[in-house]
Amino acid sequence: MAAPRTTPRKFLGRLSLPERTFVADALRTETVGGVLLLLATVAALVWANVPALRDSYRSVSDFHLGPEALGLNLSVAHWAADGLLAVFFFVAGIELKRELVAGDLRDPRAAALPVVAALCGMAVPALVYTLTSLTGGGSTGGWAVPTATDIAFALAVLAVIGTSLPSALRAFLLTLAVVDDLFAILIIAVFFTNTIDFAALGGAVAGLVVFHLLLRAGVRGWYVYVPLGVVIWALMYNSGVHATIAGVAMGLMLRCTTREGEEHSPGERVEHLVRPLSAGLAVPMFALFSAGVAVSGGALAAVFGHPETLGVVLGLVVGKTIGIFGGTWLTARFTRASLSEDLAWADVFAVASLAGIGFTVSLLIGELAFAGDAALTDEVKAAVLTGSVIAATLATVLLKLRNARYRSLWQAEERDDDLDGIPDVYEEDDPAYHLRMAAIYDAKAAEHRRIAEEKAAERHGLAEVAGGAGEEGDRPA
Repeated sequence: MAAPRTTPRKFLGRLSLPERTFVADALRTETVGGVLLLLATVAALVWANVPALRDSYRSVSDFHLGPEALGLNLSVAHWAADGLLAVFFFVAGIELKRELVAGDLRDPRAAALPVVAALCGMAVPALVYTLTSLTGGGSTGGWAVPTATDIAFALAVLAVIGTSLPSALRAFLLTLAVVDDLFAILIIAVFFTNTIDFAALGGAVAGLVVFHLLLRAGVRGWYVYVPLGVVIWALMYNSGVHATIAGVAMGLMLRCTTREGEEHSPGERVEHLVRPLSAGLAVPMFALFSAGVAVSGGALAAVFGHPETLGVVLGLVVGKTIGIFGGTWLTARFTRASLSEDLAWADVFAVASLAGIGFTVSLLIGELAFAGDAALTDEVKAAVLTGSVIAATLATVLLKLRNARYRSLWQAEERDDDLDGIPDVYEEDDPAYHLRMAAIYDAKAAEHRRIAEEKAAERHGLAEVAGGAGEEGDRPA
């Protein structure tokens, strides 16, 4: 007896309605935050390069504040990188938890695509950087710089170019970034922790245990969790482990599944409150005090002349694109899945090139990788900016070539002819939807019949008037 035939599994197909709603809400905030990120980056470049303002930029960035006794007398730039970015990683932790328990990553088969694509999208840039640096006799210490994707910056580019990217591709990009953030966090924790103060680390772990127990007990109130979170962050910072790890850990502890009587989980509620703070303040402020590097013809030429900086540019532009596209293709090849018929491999390649925008976390890793060399740190930052701009330009061209197709897909996804607030593509199997549409078409048909009768009557009346005038004209004067 022949084995039953199985339908090939599709990927990058239409999202479920709840997932589509969540992705739309998340991307709306990220897009606004991305635009603010772009503005902050431009402001930083202007502030750091206008001769009359350059000194004030350095003065403000290097200005120290905070309690020295607690080991927290940090510069403004340091507060932005270690303090405000902890908020960004807190949101990343919630996103990751939600994906693992309620999103695409809870299903191993569905998770294979973004996980493999993200891993390849980090391994290949690291390899490209390492080979470029070794060939030129440079330092391999910055291998992790081109491994990260900045979802806010990528979505800001999408907002600027106005492409109607289908929701499946946007969700793929968002999930990629979530997995990317997870591995970036692991890289920071494992490779950029030199010395550890075990007493402070033990205190941070104890604080996290208290945080978890309070959540389990159902204790609510920001006045409990915010002070506790600050204490955990301070202890983590003093332990020698990068302080943003505290934000991730707390985010992962929040419950992201709903219980009976709940419309939204605690994780979703907290994320809804904190995401605007992350996207609208934390990340733009970090960019303001991290992206201020000298930009000149000589500085840009130096980016392509030094092995470390050239490795960062090639890692972002070439490594990210090849890694993500190759990982996606290999996953499809070996799992016998097929691409959604609405999309083409050119679309996956364009999104892969967009993921080469590695701004926020790349800048952070660049600061950590070359902390003892201020000049090289600035050059690597310039390389991150250059690579991100090239990747954004390449993605813009590729996406624009397919924009007409994306627009038609987007219109089909958004069409709501029965005006019930749910796109029609999600109701095609619902008999009630078809009955509503039949009533709508019946009403339209009745209206058209009424109009037809009126027009026919008007024509008949005109014909009678015209005939009467002709008979009158034949009479003698």
